Amino acid sequence: MRSTDGDDVASQDSQPFVTALARGLAVIRAFGPDRAEPSLADLARATELSRATVRRCVHTLIELGYAQSNGRHFSLTPKILTLGYAYLSTAPLPRVAQPFLERISESCGESCSLSILEGDEVVYLARSARKRIMSVDLSVGSLLPAYCTSMGRVLLAALPEDEMSARLARAKLQRLTPRTIVDPDALREILDGVRRQGFAIVDQELEIGLRSLAVPVFGAGGRVVAAMNVSAQAGRVDIVQLRGPLLDSLRLGVAELSAVLGGL
Repeated sequence: MRSTDGDDVASQDSQPFVTALARGLAVIRAFGPDRAEPSLADLARATELSRATVRRCVHTLIELGYAQSNGRHFSLTPKILTLGYAYLSTAPLPRVAQPFLERISESCGESCSLSILEGDEVVYLARSARKRIMSVDLSVGSLLPAYCTSMGRVLLAALPEDEMSARLARAKLQRLTPRTIVDPDALREILDGVRRQGFAIVDQELEIGLRSLAVPVFGAGGRVVAAMNVSAQAGRVDIVQLRGPLLDSLRLGVAELSAVLGGL
């Protein structure tokens, strides 16, 4: 029997996965610090989509007010922030955690952040910054590689063994500094240690001059729902301080937060 256009539309509507939406989201994610004003060719390379597909996605974003163009290059508009705000305004974790971040940051005198695992990266959900200590200005929504960050290692260590191994196998392990550990076997051994001791310390692997300490945040049923860290300049805070008073302060604050989250 010959299909009609109406039949084709009905068939497409019955599919739970919307390919066009997935492509549009991929185009949005392709914008970033290294591609603040990309061309169509830049976006096509980043998303591995055809230029024609990228052109349609970008045109739709422009029509809806989420992007703009100066002719050859494109940029996102402030309206794109409403997409992230939809999560931040409804998710309890960032709202509940913020006062604890502020208190820990005040007691430690250092910046304190909360993140979750998203693919092979950590995404910042909340932050209390005392001073800028990185070359990159971190804020809510910032992404960093999980394998060489303290919060990322805490979150990776909380995964089932097979999933953790799979993520390490597919991650792009790049040597960001001379100290960055990129050997999968060495990383797996480190993550085993993080799982046993309940915290992770990263010493100048993400950026020279930066040290960080992270512990897991637990929710209902004892499940790890996030990680919280304290980060500091290496010239001001040594490893002994991280393992001592800073770890004590961080653990105390996170224990109080985890008790609250367990009741949500």
